[in-house]
Amino acid sequence: MSGTLNKVMLIGHLGDEVKMHYFEGGGCVGRFPLATNETYTNKQTNERVSNTEWHNIVVRNKGAEICEKYLSKGDKIYVEGRLKTRKWQDDKGTERYSTEIQCTDFTFLSTKRESEINAQQNQNQSVEKSTENNASTAPSEPDDLPF
Repeated sequence: MSGTLNKVMLIGHLGDEVKMHYFEGGGCVGRFPLATNETYTNKQTNERVSNTEWHNIVVRNKGAEICEKYLSKGDKIYVEGRLKTRKWQDDKGTERYSTEIQCTDFTFLSTKRESEINAQQNQNQSVEKSTENNASTAPSEPDDLPF
């Protein structure tokens, strides 16, 4: 294989609001942190372990404006892009590095509000099922129905 590939695909939740920076030429850039989670069971302790990885997402121009308008902290999003490492000097003159995902495509998957509503509906359904199960185990009375 003679070519190379730099491609990243992530599904995660926004860790903060989209921060915008506008340039004189009319362009803009939006930045936001994205959290992805990994959950597994430790085979030795049989304990559930959850790890969160944070990614710095950078989106430009029209895409950045769309993200700023429609996304907020907690929203779920699919992001596609490429890795890019930036180098700069901090206030003390130390060289610092930052790896970012330069976003080339994204899809909104759900808003924080939708996620909260779905979680609440799932909780209500489990309460209803447990109530139904309790009702079905109670002694039954003779039906007053004619059939």
